[in-house]
Amino acid sequence: MKPARATLLSLPIILAAACALVFIAIFYAEIFSSFSSTSFFKLKCCHKRKTTPKSNDKKAKEEVGYASFTDDRFEFDAEECNVANGKWVFNRSIKPIYTDRSCPYVDRQFSCSKNGRPDSRYLHWEWQPEDCTIPRFNPRLALKKLRGKRLLFVGDSLQRNQWESFVCMVEWIIPYNQKSMKLDPNHPVFTAKKFNATIEFYWAPYLVNSNTDIKIIGDPKKRIIKVDSITERAKNWTGVDILVFNTYVWWMSGVRIKSLWGSFANGEEGYEELDAPVAYKLALKTWANWVDSTIDPNRTRVFFTTMSPTHTRSQDWGSKEGLRCFNETKPVRKKNYWGTGSDKTMMSVVAKVLKKMKVPVQIINVTQISEYRIDGHSSVYTETGGKLLTEEERTDPSNADCIHWCLPGVPDTWNQIFLAML
Repeated sequence: MKPARATLLSLPIILAAACALVFIAIFYAEIFSSFSSTSFFKLKCCHKRKTTPKSNDKKAKEEVGYASFTDDRFEFDAEECNVANGKWVFNRSIKPIYTDRSCPYVDRQFSCSKNGRPDSRYLHWEWQPEDCTIPRFNPRLALKKLRGKRLLFVGDSLQRNQWESFVCMVEWIIPYNQKSMKLDPNHPVFTAKKFNATIEFYWAPYLVNSNTDIKIIGDPKKRIIKVDSITERAKNWTGVDILVFNTYVWWMSGVRIKSLWGSFANGEEGYEELDAPVAYKLALKTWANWVDSTIDPNRTRVFFTTMSPTHTRSQDWGSKEGLRCFNETKPVRKKNYWGTGSDKTMMSVVAKVLKKMKVPVQIINVTQISEYRIDGHSSVYTETGGKLLTEEERTDPSNADCIHWCLPGVPDTWNQIFLAML
């Protein structure tokens, strides 16, 4: 009987110990839970979980196309995911889903490989944010989201760079007789007939009206901008389901902006020369007023692509003066690198104007990620004056185009982010 008594006496002790362990476990779980909800670790749940379709699942493979299969239960959250905070990682297994030979819509200006660029490393860099994952671009998903809709990119030649990238990333899965292109120089329209969708570009380098909207005036000193007038351009943007705007590089000519507004005459007489940030702010306010007074946010989504950096000053990244982006073959590795080709004053103008708008505008933040990519420009594998550079001209760094991007290339990542936001 004595052993039995000892066993009975030990039961309360065992129960007490078990309760203590449970309490400690709950206590520490609460502590770790509270830590995980703070910004200390800066964890973001905005990635999609990747899975692989079964080998015999033909339908699943067709839906995936080239991309990895994704579980849509894990939605990308554009507000939570800071896409600008990350790095470019070289990945030889990553290949573009089109080439400048396979896609007939790439301008010769952006057709670097076709124009003789000998290296290909620039095609295999993958942008990886630190605290989240951007889903790979899925062309079928993109067309599904665009079914029955108009997508319109509005802006300058860099916006055309992005438009051509988007078209090329989706057109290859559409049968030949189910697609068409209207090649208007100022308003080209790609149509995906099966999806009753259009992907369009509208040339408006300043967004507001100017004397260089229809015919490009090469000399910046002769350009005149009507900073308070937008109706002539904007009448072509109504009835659109998704609008993507940009404007930056044309404002950075290095000269004061000849501006007209109010009662000034519609000619050269009466203009006033303004500093670029001042004229830029006036024009963006005009654009913002049009959006707020015209756009129904229940029907139309509005995006704004941030400035695409120029890489014309090679000293910025420690290279020899005068080389520009000539012969660069890899990105800048310095974290948070920022060169003189991106004007933070102009960026702050955009931020302040957008903050006061009634209609929500989503930002496609491409500036920081593009700053690193000194290797991604058309450089000397491009054309000038409608003619490709000669072999001799390609040896001169001053001929390098360090503004526009090769396609395929960096703008594909912009569209990867854009589709994730859609």
